[in-house]
Amino acid sequence: MRVLIVDDHPMVIEGCRGMLSGQTDIEVSEAHNADEALEKYASTAPDVIVLDINLPGVSGFELLRLLLKRNPNAKIIVFTMNDDPVFAARAIERGARGYLAKSEDPKVFIKAIRSVGAGERYLSSNLALKLAFADQSLKKNPLDALNNREIEILRNLANGKDMTEIAHILKVSYKTVANNCILLKRKLGARSKADLLRIAVENKVAMRLV
Repeated sequence: MRVLIVDDHPMVIEGCRGMLSGQTDIEVSEAHNADEALEKYASTAPDVIVLDINLPGVSGFELLRLLLKRNPNAKIIVFTMNDDPVFAARAIERGARGYLAKSEDPKVFIKAIRSVGAGERYLSSNLALKLAFADQSLKKNPLDALNNREIEILRNLANGKDMTEIAHILKVSYKTVANNCILLKRKLGARSKADLLRIAVENKVAMRLV
């Protein structure tokens, strides 16, 4: 089985290689961004793709779309720090065959790859339980969980404004905007301002009225 790991953190890739090192029938290749992933997909024809959401340049969700455009039957597992059922639901709706948090036990990682490789779908029991009992509203746009100020800050970031300009526009302190950006990252599973921008553009927040 050929497995392609797509993640921009070398330590994560090495960790994945370590977890799979005892699986003699699995061959691992790696990519650190969307361009590399598309090249590796074309050259190695992996059976399973393990894909992080937060990638430099093109987001993991956009890469998921591009891969499925090339091959609607591509077997893709989203592998992320975010165990929020909102993001799991989005990934599944967009065609992922599995969704796995990086905090899961290594045995679960191997089980997920083998399950998806065999044509099945995979969610950890904990995440499946969250999804089963989640309110239907959780499966909508994750931006729906944001308040008006957070939406406005995200919208201004998407329109090219920096935090000083946003503070002036909203008539609040720079510290207030900075603190809201920290909360936004937590709510949306973003690691950086660039991740927030990708999420904003992906969800067309720049055009959204509040």
